[in-house]
Amino acid sequence: MKEQWALRIPVRDGEAVRKMAIIEGILDRTLKPRIENGCLLIPVTAKPCGATRTDFTENHAMEELVRHEQIGGLVILQDDDAAAAEKILAARPSVHTALFATSPIEGEFRTRTFKILAGIATTKTMYQEYGKRMQIDLNAAYFSARLASERQRILAQIHSAEKILDMFAGVGPFPVMFGSRASLVIANDINPEAVLLMQKNIRLNRLTNVIPMLGDARNLAEILSPMKLDRIIMNLPMNAPAFLSAAAPLTHPGTIMHLYALTDSTGEYSEDILRVFPNARITERMLHSYSPTSWHAVYDIEIA
Repeated sequence: MKEQWALRIPVRDGEAVRKMAIIEGILDRTLKPRIENGCLLIPVTAKPCGATRTDFTENHAMEELVRHEQIGGLVILQDDDAAAAEKILAARPSVHTALFATSPIEGEFRTRTFKILAGIATTKTMYQEYGKRMQIDLNAAYFSARLASERQRILAQIHSAEKILDMFAGVGPFPVMFGSRASLVIANDINPEAVLLMQKNIRLNRLTNVIPMLGDARNLAEILSPMKLDRIIMNLPMNAPAFLSAAAPLTHPGTIMHLYALTDSTGEYSEDILRVFPNARITERMLHSYSPTSWHAVYDIEIA
């Protein structure tokens, strides 16, 4: 037996949650899930919201795979390891390509370059998340499946009359997920290739209330004036706090903002937020580690 973090969920939701744990790269495959008092306990390597510690039986028959992120039929390895990539493809029938990122996320369009380690020579795939389908091309536009559960957290808060703005929408994962519930979603990005993919994903999911926009987020207040938004998504972890002033004219008392940032310490950006939005109510949550000394965090901001 081995102690590990566990997600306790109804048995009927087990397969969907297990798949999300695989997508987010936190499923502990060395341990066997188990049922207790009518609930399924799924072992995970990180501590997501609601996780508890419990004992699991070790899965000795499962060969441990190197850590990776799965996006549809693609997997991204942390190391340039062709042998490990071949093992992943052999163990995962749904995976057709293993990649290694040869550059960081860089440039105005937030893109990376990749090396094909194994499988089909492509960076394209069809990705599914909670019933929504999206076309992805990692060479053309950045995408990560790690915020899948975060999108569901926000979706649960949205009411049908909301008007939402995603300032850095990419290929549209937030807008596609929110479009089925909100009144209107404006989805902006500065990367033309990302907006083209977003348009395809809007059509793919038959959404009629999601408006794609190609533009610099700094100009949105002028373009959208006098519109005020009920919720604003700012998912630009490397630089989102720099756009707080650009978002301010689009808010009203009660607007909710979700700002994603890479932080080295708790409350690192609270002063920046309060400088633009005095008396705002701020809640900070850690999503996952980014490096040994920093993590990906979300600031939920309620405008006073």
